[in-house]
Amino acid sequence: MEATNNILQVLVQKAVKGDASAQALLYQQYSKAMFHICLRMSKNKNGAEDILQDSFILAFKKLHQLKDATQFGGWLKRIVVNECIRQTKQSWQWEDWEDQHDQISNEQEEEWWKTVNIEMVYQQIKALPDGCKQVFNLYVFEDYSHKEIASLLSISESTSKSQYHRARQLLKNKINQQMLING
Repeated sequence: MEATNNILQVLVQKAVKGDASAQALLYQQYSKAMFHICLRMSKNKNGAEDILQDSFILAFKKLHQLKDATQFGGWLKRIVVNECIRQTKQSWQWEDWEDQHDQISNEQEEEWWKTVNIEMVYQQIKALPDGCKQVFNLYVFEDYSHKEIASLLSISESTSKSQYHRARQLLKNKINQQMLING
C-alpha cells in the first residue's frame, strides 16, 4: 500500500508540473471509475464523456491545490460529481414534491429487488426524472448524506430526502411493472 501511495505521490507531483505522461497515467488509472459516475448522473454516453473530459481538464488545472497526493482519487471524485451537477443542473428543474412521500416502514420494505435483473434496474434509474436521479445516484452510489446533497444541489435537506423516497417509489413501481410485463 505504501508503494502505491509513493507512486501516486510521484505521479501527482509530475502532473502538477505539467508532465503529460504523468497526467495520462492518472487519467488511465481513474477515468473508468469516474466515467461510471458521469454516466449515472448524465442523460447519455456523449454527455458523460464530455463531463469526464471537462472534469479532468479542471482537475489538472487545479492539481496544485491538492494538499495530499494520496487523496487524489477522492479529490477527483468530488470534482467529477460537482461537474456532473453543474452541467446537468442547467437542463432540469426540481419538481415540487416535498413532504409528499410516504414513510415506508421496515415491515413494508421487502427485498423484492433481489430477484430483478440489474440491467433493468440500471435502465429504470436512468429513466427517473432528473432531480430524483441526481439525488438517488448521490445517495446510493456516491454515499453522500442528504445534508451533503442538499448543500451540493442548493436544496433543502427535506427536498433531498423526499426526492430520494420518490425515486425509490418510482423505481419500485417501474420495476414491478416491467416484471409483470416480462413475467
